[in-house]
Parts: sequence; C-alpha cells; structure tokens
Amino acid sequence: MKHVAQNDETDRDITIDFAVHGMSCSACAARIEKAVGKMDGVQMAAVSFPLRTAWVQFKPELLGPKQLAERVKQLGFVALLNETAEAGLHKEHKALKLRLAVSAVLTLPLLTGMVQHIPLLEPLLASLPDWLTLPWLQLALASIIQFVIGLPFYFGAYHAVRERSANMDVLVVIGTTAAYLYSHYVVFQNGLFGPDAASAAHAPPLYFETSAVVITAVLLGKYIEISASLRAQHGSDGYGKLQSQTAAVERAGEVVRMKTEFVRAGDIVIVQAGEVVPVDGIVCGGQSAADESLLTGESLPIAKREGDPVWAGTRNESARLRIRTRAAGHDTMLSRIQELVRQAQRSKSAIQRNVDAAASWFVPVMLIFALATLVMWGTILEPGNWSQAYICAIAVLLAACPCALGLAAPISLVLASARLAKQGIVAKEAGALERLARIQTIIFDKTGTLTEGKPHVSAMVAVNGSRASVLRLAAAAEAQSAHPLSLAIIREANKLGLVIPDASQHTFTPGGGVEAVVEKQRFAVGNARFAHEREWNMSSEAAGFAKQREAMGETVLYAALEGQCVGVLAFSDMVKANAADTVKELRALGVSSLLATGDHEAPARAAAKAVGIATVHASMLPESKVALIEQLKRQGKRVAMAGDGWNDAPALAAADVGLAMGEGTDAALSAGHMTLLFSRLQAIPEAIRISRLTIRNVRQNLTFAFLYNVIIIPFAAFGLLEPWMAGTAMALSSVSVVGNALRLTGQLRRKAGAG
Repeated sequence: MKHVAQNDETDRDITIDFAVHGMSCSACAARIEKAVGKMDGVQMAAVSFPLRTAWVQFKPELLGPKQLAERVKQLGFVALLNETAEAGLHKEHKALKLRLAVSAVLTLPLLTGMVQHIPLLEPLLASLPDWLTLPWLQLALASIIQFVIGLPFYFGAYHAVRERSANMDVLVVIGTTAAYLYSHYVVFQNGLFGPDAASAAHAPPLYFETSAVVITAVLLGKYIEISASLRAQHGSDGYGKLQSQTAAVERAGEVVRMKTEFVRAGDIVIVQAGEVVPVDGIVCGGQSAADESLLTGESLPIAKREGDPVWAGTRNESARLRIRTRAAGHDTMLSRIQELVRQAQRSKSAIQRNVDAAASWFVPVMLIFALATLVMWGTILEPGNWSQAYICAIAVLLAACPCALGLAAPISLVLASARLAKQGIVAKEAGALERLARIQTIIFDKTGTLTEGKPHVSAMVAVNGSRASVLRLAAAAEAQSAHPLSLAIIREANKLGLVIPDASQHTFTPGGGVEAVVEKQRFAVGNARFAHEREWNMSSEAAGFAKQREAMGETVLYAALEGQCVGVLAFSDMVKANAADTVKELRALGVSSLLATGDHEAPARAAAKAVGIATVHASMLPESKVALIEQLKRQGKRVAMAGDGWNDAPALAAADVGLAMGEGTDAALSAGHMTLLFSRLQAIPEAIRISRLTIRNVRQNLTFAFLYNVIIIPFAAFGLLEPWMAGTAMALSSVSVVGNALRLTGQLRRKAGAG
C-alpha cells in the first residue's frame, strides 16, 4: 500500500493503492469501484482488474484504510493493505495453480463421459476400463470439482447477487450447477447409483464432464489471465524496482550509508561505478558516464562531469561520482514519474468506459437469452423435449463471456503505458493515448521545444548609459522569472561579473515581459508588443538595431527605464539537431506541423524554415495559442500541442493532447496530458506510433470478443454445441484476447527499435 499526498481542493485528502484478491472479471472491478466510491469521505475510487489494484482518494478525518478494507470484504473480495499488487498477484497465481492442477486431475476420468455423446468415438468405450464410466464415480469426482474446487465461484456469485449485480461467476455457477444437477437427476432417476451401476454404458448420457471441464477450462483461462497480469504489472512497475533504498552520504567527514528517505537536499552522496544513483542531484566531483535509458530512451551512456545533472534510478557506469543532492526519496523525478504512470493506469479511456458500460448489462442479458432458449426449445423447436431445452440453455450460459470484453482494453493500455515510460514518455491518463492515435495536427512552441531552450545574449546596444548598467538592471528585473530569455540575461550578467541589485514589485505579463522597481526606479524588459502597449519612447538607433538582429533570425527584447527605451538585447538559440527529422517523421505519419510562438516574425520563420515547417504563427500570446487550437478544432482537426510546462500551460490543456517538454522539471511533469522527459523531440513520433499500435490492438481484441459472442451464442442456442464445448470456448476466448494483448509487447519493442 502506498500513501500519496494530494494537492486538490484540500491538502488533507490522501490516496492509497492496494491489492485486491478475488476478482473474476471487469464487472467485479466495476462493482468495487462503485461501492467504495459511494462511501462517505471517498473523493474518488478506481479499480483495475488486470492489475488487481484499487486506488482510493479519501478524507482521513472521515475514513480510514481499515474501513475501506472492510467494505471490500463485504463485497466478497480481500483488500491486502500491506502488500504490493504484484505480491498479491503472485499469491493468487500460486493458489490458482493448485486449484487448476487438482481440477485437471479429477476431470481426466470424467472425459470418458464425452465418448458417450460423440457417436464416432463410441468404439473407444471398449478399450476403456468399465469403472471409469460408473455413474457413482463420475458423481463423486464431479461433486468435488463442483463444490470444493468451484466453491470460490459460488462465493463470488453470492456476493454479486447480494449487491444486485452480475458477473462471470454468476454465469459459471448457474451453467455448471445446472449441468451437474441434471446429471445428478439422471443418475438417481434411472437407478444408476447402486447394484445396477455396471450397466452405466447403456444408460442415458450424463453431463458431469460438462461442469468439470467448464470449471477446469475457466480456471485455466484465469491462470493465463493472471500470468498476463503479472507480466503487465512487472512492466508497469519497473520504476519501483530501480529505486535504490540506501545511499552513501558524507557526514562529518565520514561516509555513512542510510535510507534514501533520510537524505537531505545539499547532502553529498557517493556513487561508485556500477551502482544505481539513489538521488537527484548535480555532479560536484569526478567524471563518469551514466546509463539514462530508463528516463530518455537513449541506449548510449551519457558523459557526466562537474555541473551536470543526474537522476535517481540511472546507473553510474565507469567511475566514482560525488553528487550534491537536490531531491531524495519520494521527491525524486523517478518517484514522481512512477506516480504519474500509476495515475494513467487508474484512469480509463473512452473505449474502456464504453466497454465497462456494455459489460455491466451483458450478464443479465445472457440470463434472459438463456431463459428464452429454454422456452423456445420446449415450446417451439421440440415441444415437450425439456431435456434438450435444458441442455441448450446451459450451453448458452456457458458460452457467454463478459471477460473477453472486459480484458480487451486494460491489458493493452497498461503494457503501452509501460513501454511509453521506457521511451521517456509519461502518459498521465489512458485517454491521452487513445486521443494521440487520432492526432492530425501538432502545434510546436519555439523556445525550448524546437530550439535547445538555452538562448544566450548574442548582442546588445545601450541607448542611454553603458551596456553593463542596462544589463545589471535587466538582470535584476528578471531575477524571479524562469523564462529561458530571463535566465540568459542573468547568466550574461554573472559572466561579466556584474553585481545584480535587488528588485521589488515584480509584475509579469505572460507572453510580454516583466516590470519591477530597481534602485527606486521603474525598470521593464519586454518584447515589441509589450513596448508598444506601454508606449515606450523608442530611438531610431534602438529600432534599427532590433530590425537588423531580427532579420538575422534572432529574438529581441527591449529594456526601458521609466518608459524610456535604454537598450535592446538580442538572443540566439540553436535549433535542435533532430527537430527537422522529427517534423519529417510526423509528415510520414500523416501529421501536419505548425509553429506558434510569442517570438517575433523573423526569428520564428527562421526556426520554422530550419526544421521544415511551412505554417508559422508569430507574436502569439498564451490566449492566442488557445484561440488557434480552438479554431483548428472547429475545422474538425484533432490537435496536439507541444510546449514547455510553464508558458504554454493553457494551450497544453486546451489541445486534444498536450505534450509537455521538460528537463525533468516539476512544471513539465504537471502540465499537459503527456510529458516528454528531457525535451526529446523524437519521442513525439514514437508516442504516436505506440498509441496507434495500441489502439489497433484494443480494437482487434474488441472485434474478436464481439464476434465470438455474436457467433458462438447462437450456435449454443440452436443445439450445435455441447455444453462442455461452449464452456471451453468461453474460457479460450478470454485466453485469445489476453494472448493478442501480450503480442503488443513485441510489436512495441520492434517498432521502438525501428523508430
């Protein structure tokens, strides 16, 4: 179980996640989700059937974990508050393996009963021992399978009915019990339980093997499902396994090993060659290379020297490093990414919500259809032959399969989110993956997205005063801003050794500039629109310099003292080396690219030309970008927005999919629907390819599940399937869906390698 503080309407809300035992299909997950969600104090509840995990956000003053566990118990399931979901799945996997083995051993002798139903195989009866076909032996074996091995199905069905719901357990219990009781009736009605049992070979056919084979087949299907769930759980929780539990910390001249939760910001951590980095920090001693493939998808080690950042979960490859800690324990980027992956897993895509809605009424409809089959045979097809009517109704119940529908989407989405994370792409909701597959247009911001995001002051002119005086005042005004151009001004001032004065009364205008009081005077820095709106007095020298630098594709900011322009600063920023290839790949995927930036027309067009983008929207305010996105949506286009985590937050939220570019920052991890770690542009076409493969896989699963039910149920209703065949087909349908979902793993791996 894990507790996570929430920053919602109240900071007192907490979230826990815990393993749940006993779920048989997605209807069980929906029932838990609905019942727990109605509890007083619960803000939100989500349950994943493939991962056998529940997430609950609640108010601790009104509710506690024990009350949640008790409510889950009342529903007929077990909440394991002190175990991880993977540990819980391992336990369930082990118990199911034992049940399956015993059921299979006891079912084998009953298979001889099938020979009686298949005329072509009747000659085999002569070669089989007579005692295998004794009705009392079949009754004894079937009773053990039905009421001992199959007992959990009865418990599940009882709790479902008590909650006025229905799940797969209900279908299995009704179908197998009906087959068992019918055979039980035949045994005693025909006097086959006693001295005359030896004549069993000439008695009316029994269907004990039907209930036994169905229970064994269902257990086999559940065993394969849980094996798949374990595989999905293992893939999705890979981050947790990479978290180092201890760190070697320098304290009072000694190196002490302690739990990472106790490491503080500023502590010096020692990481030897071959060890996993336990904290986020900055290298302050040594040179080495780090394997960052977990976070970036980059397979080659990255050189690390003094001043370079490192992150928890990456591996130090070659030499000892001293690292000054910035974050440790649950505050590391690795932990935050892990929580975002969990957040995506507990969310539901539109496809999954529709499937869950369909699965909720599937079982009741099948019960009605089975009853209709019984009446149809007994009154129309073969009036009075209620024995045949009974067998066909049982076959319908055993053929119906809500599990295949329920498993169609979740397993594929879990596997895809894990693969995305390994490529440095964190999806915060399952719906984003579905929407990304349909994206037609992507809008790029310029600074920090198409460009390196590390501009430097390439030139400046001072109209009034010295360049140093203008630069130090500009740095003071920009001191509280995290914008790349602000940081470039501050770096330039520090490089020249200027003393930056204190400033107060900072006023920020998104997409415009900043104003502050510096040395008792109002000083401002902003772009051309900002200067025009405030009617700054502009000399011909300043205007000429700005025009010249913009023609060179550079970005220009104006500096003003008390409304008088005193200087102009020009910035250059390199276009990312892989930006042009990314735009080309997107075009090959049928996705058109646009550039929308707050920068001036000339540098915007220069950057767009360098990467191969034809459509440019320059001098855009944040609200202008939102308006552009809404306009494209009205034209019927599905739009993605790629930008940084701060300035483009409104546009990221307004797009169908917001792709936040980040260097591992909190802002990037919080903004948008998906986060591209380290601003790796190649991740965008990779994410689109993964999303399209995933949604195609989900649709294949849904198509198969739908066709299975459309085809197999009428066959069962018209007597073309024996009940044991129908039950086996039901189990195999779930297995087929799981198998196709797992096939996605190999497809994603090959596609990522090709990309």
